[in-house]
Amino acid sequence: MITEMKNDRNYVLCYTREPQEDIIYANKLAYSMHLAYSADGERYEALNHNSGVLFARATDNENGTMNAKSLKSPYLFQLADGTFGVVAVRTEHDGQPDEQSKGSVLLFTSSDLLQYKEIGLINLKGDTFVQDVACSYDTGSGTYIIHWTDEHGSSYRNAMADLFSLSSASAPEQAEALAINSVSANIEGIVPRNAISVSPEIARRLVLKLTVPTNVSIQVPEQVTASSIEELNAVRATAIYSDGTTAGKSVAWQAAEVNWNVPGTYQVRGTVHQDRYDFPTMQHRADPNIAKWNGKYYFIATNDADHNQTLYIRESDTISGLVKAAESLILDTKTYDHIKGLLWAPELHSIEGSLYIFHAATTGEFFYEECHVMKLREGGNPTVAADWSEPMRVVKKDGSYLCEAGKVISLDMTVIQLNGECYAAWSERQFLPVDIGAWIYIAKIDPKEPWRLISDPVLLSKPDYGWANNHTFVDEGPFAIIRDNKLFVTISSAAIDATYCVGLLTVDTNADLLNPASWTKTNYPLLTSRSVEGEFGPGHNSYVTDEDGVIWNVYHGRPGVQAPRCSGLRRVHFDIDGYPVLDLTDEKDLNPKLTAVSIEVVVK
Repeated sequence: MITEMKNDRNYVLCYTREPQEDIIYANKLAYSMHLAYSADGERYEALNHNSGVLFARATDNENGTMNAKSLKSPYLFQLADGTFGVVAVRTEHDGQPDEQSKGSVLLFTSSDLLQYKEIGLINLKGDTFVQDVACSYDTGSGTYIIHWTDEHGSSYRNAMADLFSLSSASAPEQAEALAINSVSANIEGIVPRNAISVSPEIARRLVLKLTVPTNVSIQVPEQVTASSIEELNAVRATAIYSDGTTAGKSVAWQAAEVNWNVPGTYQVRGTVHQDRYDFPTMQHRADPNIAKWNGKYYFIATNDADHNQTLYIRESDTISGLVKAAESLILDTKTYDHIKGLLWAPELHSIEGSLYIFHAATTGEFFYEECHVMKLREGGNPTVAADWSEPMRVVKKDGSYLCEAGKVISLDMTVIQLNGECYAAWSERQFLPVDIGAWIYIAKIDPKEPWRLISDPVLLSKPDYGWANNHTFVDEGPFAIIRDNKLFVTISSAAIDATYCVGLLTVDTNADLLNPASWTKTNYPLLTSRSVEGEFGPGHNSYVTDEDGVIWNVYHGRPGVQAPRCSGLRRVHFDIDGYPVLDLTDEKDLNPKLTAVSIEVVVK
């Protein structure tokens, strides 16, 4: 639990980490800026599960490939306008010197230490690699002073009147040795850098955004007027969390002593309830999806048990009933000549009253994997294979196939319906002539024939951060949550091993979804192997809303580092800004010591 903020000033420490085993906390993860908080400047506590919050972007090559980059020696400082800057040494992904950054340091800015903008490389006009760096604003001269040490141990200073004019630094001058006040912190793997004091407002937001909230109280109305048990059961509790956010909870009211035919006032006890699911929930099921259709819930997923050769569906009246529901085969690799294997990432979507399954399949080898769509016949039963159409391959607006078979694959197509428009988002990976990694695209689709695009694809995201290109360059698995005036699209990144993780794209609901500038990509992932103990490589998630309006995260993870992929369910919370929280575990979601409640029931 983060120390309570009592002082007028609070402190934030930036640091990197020593890498661990490659499958646990690899170089690309360790060589990023991490943050810790202190109320007194002495005792620091790691934020964000001791994971990085600021990563260097990869650089682009002319052929579309990327060069993964990392950073070392980050230094946090305040800009003249009171916002924040970070200077750091950009390195190759493994921490080795980056030839492109020779004689330069990387500059970032941030207004809140949560979202960062990479400005670019400041040219320090030295033909040597930078090993260490610091920066400060000199109010007397109105200039920024960059103090740095090169690979030979020599120290220099540069002055800049305009930090954002990246080539405007003065010539380097010999300077005294760079010394950064050391900070001692009991944080696993820490390579400490510098600490700065920040306002209580900045500190509060940092702590509330980068720690998981906990349930601290439960509220129910003191009195309610009801004429039946059904009316009483509609009365819900409000769970209040350590960050001030709330969530509604159902209550099991013990109303046996209430005589609904006799007016009066009754004291009724109840127990606050929240569905909970032990992980793993479904074994050997990856890329899981749950959807509601005609009053029932359906579960579908990639079947790892048979190496992705079949798609099965489950049906139940409730989400919890899906856990042990029978499975019905709806697609295999023998029924159709063009569907031969690797049935991946199926999703159920209702569009204009019709039910569809979006999934990936191949005519043969992996390099022919492409997005397909199946439609349920009118009046059909989702659990009956014969009621589903033959899979139709997704086509572009000119009628040609979405991707050129054997050169580019497509997968993980999802549907976003907003403001009367219908969009598809998916992952696409070019392998020939060179492998450029998997990128996320979006386009409008025809709601009457949703396997047809009606606009050109637009690039939304590529795996440019270290957490997204760890072991492989992959952004995939997009899925949307629409809440208030925000559209959130979570994506899954990196290899599908224990380093798999969930990132976030955000856009205003009234913005142009086909304009990449409308979107914001969060610098750090929302869900990683460090988020929930015992769950490794969480990702490829979707969302479903239950009968009480609760949104559930349906995801896969591994119960061990090398364990098989399995499905799980956890409630989606929303933080102080209304952004999704995916790591609120059951014990933090509902404190069992607070579940006993009572209410005065007036029967008239």
